[in-house]
Amino acid sequence: MKYNRVIFAGGSGTIREPMAVGIMKKLMPGLECEARGLVVLFPEPINQKVEAVLASHYIGFNTFESKPLVEEDFVAGTLVVAMDKKDYNKILDRFEASAQENVALLSEYVEDELDILNPYGQRIQVYGLCYETLLNTLTKLREKIQEGYHE
Repeated sequence: MKYNRVIFAGGSGTIREPMAVGIMKKLMPGLECEARGLVVLFPEPINQKVEAVLASHYIGFNTFESKPLVEEDFVAGTLVVAMDKKDYNKILDRFEASAQENVALLSEYVEDELDILNPYGQRIQVYGLCYETLLNTLTKLREKIQEGYHE
């Protein structure tokens, strides 16, 4: 399937999700990428440790506020990517427009064995490890999306 938009969804939408957006925009500049949270009570800024790790890789956000995933996000050409199995199941259970065709568990979609661990509350080195893991996994996601353009 051809995707022109990817939404990374999970948790508060302030840690792994914006990190994935920053990496993916660098890997595929023409692809529309967004971060969404599953538990967003009010808009929050990007996690400071995520911001520091991204800045160390020359990735920055002009502005960022967490936004909740909503039913209207499930439109043709959009792939909603969950960061872990728990988030994947929540998305499929909570949203009528979600389906296995437009929602993917990141690790399964790229055929990795492990989910992307949430570094919340850990030392900045763990956030750096999360970045490296995401970079590797999102490079595989880029290949899968590019394959879809050639089908």
